[in-house]
Amino acid sequence: MNWFTARIVYQIICGDGAHTPQFDEQIRLISAADLPEALEKAGQVGLQEEVVFYNDQEKLVQWKFVDIAEIYALCELSDGAEIYSHITEVDDADDYVRLIQRKAAFLQERITRQQLHLI
Repeated sequence: MNWFTARIVYQIICGDGAHTPQFDEQIRLISAADLPEALEKAGQVGLQEEVVFYNDQEKLVQWKFVDIAEIYALCELSDGAEIYSHITEVDDADDYVRLIQRKAAFLQERITRQQLHLI
């Protein structure tokens, strides 16, 4: 078996959909014999994980599978191997760097708290 990454895209629709369009893009790990099988399996995952539920405001929420946006074969599973890359263009580089640093600090704090609870 070979390993692949698949970018699965869902559209999130709340209520009648009169809101800013939302999409969730997920990178999933897929085990398959070849690329066609990986694409088929990724599509099955996308369809199986469509959900419909009511939120706390009693509005219907739908996660609708859009499609598989990308699929890549992982040539080698090794420590530090790149499995996905996305280039982002922003209006303000300093704001973007601060955002990433805040996310990193939050992640580090969360990990530290988890470690403290384990001791």
